[in-house]
Amino acid sequence: MSAQLTEGAAPDGTAGFLHVDMDAVFASVELRRHPELKGQPVVVGGTGDRGVVAAASYAARSYGIRSAMPSTRARRLCPDVVFIQGDHALYSEVSKRVMAIMLDHTPMVEPLSLDEAFLDVRGVLHGTTTPEEIALRIRGRILEEESLTCSVGVASSKFLAKLATDRAKPTPTPDGPLFGTGVHVIVAGEELEFLHPLGVRELWGVGPATGAKLSRMGIETVGDLAAQPLERLTARVGRSVGQHLHRLAKGVDERPVIVGQEMKSISHEETFSHDIRGDDELHRQLVRMSDAVAARLRAGGVMGRTVSLKIRFADFTTITRSSTVSEPVDGSRPILEEAANMLRPIDPSPGVRLLGVAVSQLSNADVRQLSLDDLDPTTGSAADLVVDEIRGKFGGDAIGPAAAMIQSGRIENKSVGDAPWGPDSEADSPD
Repeated sequence: MSAQLTEGAAPDGTAGFLHVDMDAVFASVELRRHPELKGQPVVVGGTGDRGVVAAASYAARSYGIRSAMPSTRARRLCPDVVFIQGDHALYSEVSKRVMAIMLDHTPMVEPLSLDEAFLDVRGVLHGTTTPEEIALRIRGRILEEESLTCSVGVASSKFLAKLATDRAKPTPTPDGPLFGTGVHVIVAGEELEFLHPLGVRELWGVGPATGAKLSRMGIETVGDLAAQPLERLTARVGRSVGQHLHRLAKGVDERPVIVGQEMKSISHEETFSHDIRGDDELHRQLVRMSDAVAARLRAGGVMGRTVSLKIRFADFTTITRSSTVSEPVDGSRPILEEAANMLRPIDPSPGVRLLGVAVSQLSNADVRQLSLDDLDPTTGSAADLVVDEIRGKFGGDAIGPAAAMIQSGRIENKSVGDAPWGPDSEADSPD
C-alpha cells in the first residue's frame, strides 16, 4: 500500500479525517418543530411555481424528490407533499450549536456549509481513543442535544471520508428513514479495496459530460480509471481533469483541513414570483439588495472593492457585470451607486426573473481611509452605523430604505435567507 494513502492515518493505524453530514437537516429541524408532520413527505423550499427544493424528508425522498429539484416537479412526484418555506435564521442557529459540538472534540474543523464539515482528529488522539470513537461521541451529542441525526465518514483523507459518509447515510422509505450504520470507517491500508469497486461517477469532479467520455473509453469503475495510462486519460478529458481524476482513483488526496477560511464575497440574489419589466421596480429591488449586502459586510467586519450585478431574464439568459472601486466599501449608498450604474443600460423589457448584487475582493474593515462623508452623521458610514445600532436594538425591520416599504406600510428589508429557494406562492409580486 502506498504511503500516500495512509499519510492521514492516526498513530494507532486508523484513519484520522472525519466528514460529518447532518441528515436532511432543514427538513429534520422542521419535523422537530412540527411533530404532527412526522412520517409525512415534507419539503423545505420555495412553494411557488419558481421555487426549488432545499431539503426533503426521507419520506419525501422515497418518492424521488431531491434537493435543487423544481417545486412543481416535486408536487407531480408526490401530490400530498407538505411544503414549508423554511427558516434560514433557525437553521443557522442550529448549525452554530452543531459546529460547537465538533469544536469541543477538535479545533481542526472546516465547515463546508450549514450542515457539513471536515474534521482532522489526529492531534487529539490520546491513549486508546480512536477516530471512530470520536465520531460516535459527536453523533451521540448531536442526537442528545439537538434531537437530530448525522452521518460520519472516517478515512485517511477528506475525499475518502466524504465517500464513507455516503455509506453511513439513512435509506429513504415511505415510512421514514431506514437508518444505516451512522458511522462508516475506511481503515487505513484498505482504501483501494473500498474505492476501486465504486462507480466512476462517484468521484468528485465527474459530471454527466465527463462521465459520458469515460464510459466511451470503457471506464465504468474507479478501478478501471486507476488502470488507465495517464497519457490516454488526459488526451480524452484534458490535462487538468485527467490528472485530478487519476490521483483520486489511486486514493491520493493531500488536502488538509483548513480552519478559519475567510469569506471571498457577500451577495444577495432573488428569483421573483413574476418577471419584472419596469425600471422603477427593478431599482427598488436593487436598493433593498444593496442595503442587505452592506449590512452583512459591516456585520462581518469587512469591506469590498468589487461590486457585481447579476441578471437572469425570463428565457434564462444570464448576464453579469462587475465594477472595481478605488477604495473598499461597506455602505449601502456606494454599493447601490455602482450597481445602479451597471443596471442603467440594461433593458428589462424582456422580463427579469432574477436579480443579484455581490461585493468581493474583501478586506478587513478596520483598515479604513476616512472621507468627508464619514464626518457627516446623515450620510456615509456614520449613518450606516446608526442604522445598524437601531436594527440591533429593535429588530432588522425597524428601519430601512423607503424602497423596503410594502403596501401594508410595514418595512420589509432583505436579509440573508430571504426566499433563498425561490418565491413563496403567496409572496407579493414585484409587478
